[in-house]
Amino acid sequence: MAQANPSIPLGGGVEEVKKKSKIDSNNTLVRVAKYTGLRIITLGITVIIGIYLTILIANMGGYVDEIRRAQIREDVGARVAGNPTMRNLPAEVKRQKIAEMVAIEEKRYGMDQPFITRSARYLGNAIQLNLGYALKMNSNSGSKLVRNILLERLPPTLLLFATADIILFFISLFFALALSRQYGSFFDKVLITLTPLSSAPGWFYGIFLILIFASMLKVLPFGGMVDAPPPKTPFLYFLSLMKHMILPVLSLAISQIFIQVFSWRTFFLIYSSEDYVDMAKAKGLTSRDIERRYILRPTLPTIITSFALLIIGIWTGGPILETIFNWPGLGRTFYQAIGQFDTPVIIGEAVIFSYLLAVTVFLLDIIYAIVDPRVKIGGESSSI
Repeated sequence: MAQANPSIPLGGGVEEVKKKSKIDSNNTLVRVAKYTGLRIITLGITVIIGIYLTILIANMGGYVDEIRRAQIREDVGARVAGNPTMRNLPAEVKRQKIAEMVAIEEKRYGMDQPFITRSARYLGNAIQLNLGYALKMNSNSGSKLVRNILLERLPPTLLLFATADIILFFISLFFALALSRQYGSFFDKVLITLTPLSSAPGWFYGIFLILIFASMLKVLPFGGMVDAPPPKTPFLYFLSLMKHMILPVLSLAISQIFIQVFSWRTFFLIYSSEDYVDMAKAKGLTSRDIERRYILRPTLPTIITSFALLIIGIWTGGPILETIFNWPGLGRTFYQAIGQFDTPVIIGEAVIFSYLLAVTVFLLDIIYAIVDPRVKIGGESSSI
């Protein structure tokens, strides 16, 4: 009978497996950390470039500075005209006083320095969300801090668009799956017919919805976030908020739902013709299990990508949509800031949307790895 070699510990195999598992785990953490750091640096550089280009565009290469100087001179002239003491001064002394007051105002706005220097300093402050004071706009509380103005408008925008996006995602997913089972049916042909309606933006349909439901039928409000005066109890406030959200959410849904259902239904049809789906049917799996495990799961990365692009596309129409519905969000604030040449608020809006876009792209990579095991973070190669 063969005897065991006493020099080899009986638990050697288990220890080797544990050691290898620990090494693999450490390698995975290092790989994920490197990938995360690289993505953060890449997205950060993209955000910085985008913000600086926005600064250049918002200032129109210095043209806005000329408009601002003219406005400063006009404001100073109005103050001098309304001051009896200044009116009685000799003309030469009055001109000198006006020049001094204009110089003080220009220095207060940092306009006594070259544009390149100001833009570089402003870029650093904008990245840190140290946005200073607005030139003309102010918050509901009267503050002119850009940070306060944007933070006050951010929750209404997130509430409106997050609600519209969630509703649009699940409704589109439901109808896309349903129509993929009924390819060529009457409802499928109706969807194909209605798909061109998604070529128009949400604010376009918002005008007609206001005309029909607010002006003609008088069943929904024209705009705003809540009734005036606002309801006092939380429950009535919530009901008023939901009533005011119906038309803007509906306009966003109408502008996107047909193309989303059509494209996702096409993805489902493509994946349902794969060989592994036929194999699953041959094994006797139910239709629900086949849809969930063999059609929906492989399609999720593509669906998530198209939905992320949809969210970004909806943001671009936010200023006009919120203005039409008088929604007190970032979009309407952005529209007002452009009309008033309020450069600090414009830059602040660009910073907020740049960060939201970067976070969306970063989370998209993480979600890919969660919903699809075939996607490996950091380019992991499978060993045979």
